[in-house]
Amino acid sequence: MRLYDYSQITALLKRHGFTFSKALGQNFITDPEICPAMAKSLGASGDTGVLEIGPGIGVLTKELSAAAGKVAAIEADARLLPILDETLDGCGNVEIISGDAMKLDLNEIIERCFAGMKDVKVCANLPYYITSPIIMRLIESRLRISSITVMVQKEAAERLTAPVGSRLCGALTVAAQYYAEAEKLFDVSRNCFMPSPKVDSAVIRLTVRREPPVRVDSEENFFKVVRAAFSQRRKTALNCLSGALGLPKDTVSDALLQIGRSPSDRAETFSLEEFAALSRLI
Repeated sequence: MRLYDYSQITALLKRHGFTFSKALGQNFITDPEICPAMAKSLGASGDTGVLEIGPGIGVLTKELSAAAGKVAAIEADARLLPILDETLDGCGNVEIISGDAMKLDLNEIIERCFAGMKDVKVCANLPYYITSPIIMRLIESRLRISSITVMVQKEAAERLTAPVGSRLCGALTVAAQYYAEAEKLFDVSRNCFMPSPKVDSAVIRLTVRREPPVRVDSEENFFKVVRAAFSQRRKTALNCLSGALGLPKDTVSDALLQIGRSPSDRAETFSLEEFAALSRLI
């Protein structure tokens, strides 16, 4: 079965009585070059386990199966399970796990499914609505994974891979750069999906860092300061930090001056080192 062929996909879905769910952000890939490129970018081998989130009808899953030693794919939509049984028939190294990736014990899944494997990577075509929560859960949980290669909305890709201290930088950017090295691999047109979404996508890779690039006394406080600093993008860091953290402006102003910053500066211009220093002070 050619899973990139529009007519075959349509016949498959009709046979199983499947209709697309807007709530789940379902868009299936129909371009035959994208999934092989994603799988190849992993540099996987027989000793590599791949965790996939949201396999859909199994287009990417099939490519991952051929590239890696084992694939564990988490699917939240139970209606897709019988379809995956059909499309992945013969892929003996694939395990489909029914459930919500935001609620399942990912560490347990990784240790059970990839026991004895030297490397574990994440690869997925993520629904737009869950991009940020999933990526944050993957990197904050400190799972036994070396990289996260995902297709996301192009705008999200640009934010995630933007340098800290640039115009596109936000709280998600800082978190991504704190836990990983982020890079964009390639763009994907909206015309490569069924149904076609309203925006273009991009594939990015987050290579998980062994150690954060900056020292912080408390990660909880560090990210509390980062989120507060970006709480209102059009306002200065002084106003954002004071308002979101409930601190006197004089206290925040003094801290900003101590790290060599003006109270009129905006958070998007700060570096990781400056956020770390600020979190130690306030």
